[in-house]
Amino acid sequence: MQLSHEQIRTYRSQGFLILDRLFGQEEIDALRAAFVRDSAVPGDQRVVERDSAEVRAVYASHLRQPEFAGLVRSPRILGPVRQLLDSEAYIYQFKINAKAPFSGSGWSWHQDFAAWQMADNLAEPRLVNVGVFFDDIDEFNGPVIFCPGSHRDGLVKKGRAEGDAASEQHVDPEDIALTPGEMTGLVDRHGLFSAKGAAGTVVLFDPEIVHGSAPNMAPFPRRLLIVTYNDVANVPRPVGEPRPEYVVGRDTAPLETVDHDLIAELEVMV
Repeated sequence: MQLSHEQIRTYRSQGFLILDRLFGQEEIDALRAAFVRDSAVPGDQRVVERDSAEVRAVYASHLRQPEFAGLVRSPRILGPVRQLLDSEAYIYQFKINAKAPFSGSGWSWHQDFAAWQMADNLAEPRLVNVGVFFDDIDEFNGPVIFCPGSHRDGLVKKGRAEGDAASEQHVDPEDIALTPGEMTGLVDRHGLFSAKGAAGTVVLFDPEIVHGSAPNMAPFPRRLLIVTYNDVANVPRPVGEPRPEYVVGRDTAPLETVDHDLIAELEVMV
């Protein structure tokens, strides 16, 4: 799969691009089942809500579940990523953010690259985020909201906010959250856009675009897989002890694509 010139222009100018129903229902069903299995695997890669045992996020599922190992190598994803980076890529981070019905928490306004620069000493924002919708996402169940074009302003701020870290397992967006004043100025200039669509839809977004999301107010879930691809020449150079492998990928070899048919490919890998 290749993006058109118009799609690339949209991504460059807006900071995100939505690809409607890139994956079919059978594929999404297989990915959902893999997520259920992986959510039950104990370990620090599993992050739960502060006031319940509900899963908030699971990291590095592609290292444990063959469905996700195949997904990250799908040409439907890897092809556009290589176009946007103009280079080979590897998995920098893999996570699935889950919002349970009526209770899934939101994510503060933030820029991803602020966390990666601070925690991993990443030199440049040479990354592409790929979000895969596991559910139909609408205005009710906590869609990701972008500030279109805000990536062109660069980082609004650097470093962690004062106070205790929100999580010891990862850099929570709350730790790098933008202030109401900062957001008001950004929204005045750029506006807001919520990424909605049917299950199987994919959204590509820039590591410096300002984004966040509200809690899930609906009686149905909102599960969003986010794979972050990094240019193979842009590896982290942490000053101290590197973050755990479940948060930051250690295998920086260029990814190779697999068969275009994800379901057929899964049958081979399982």
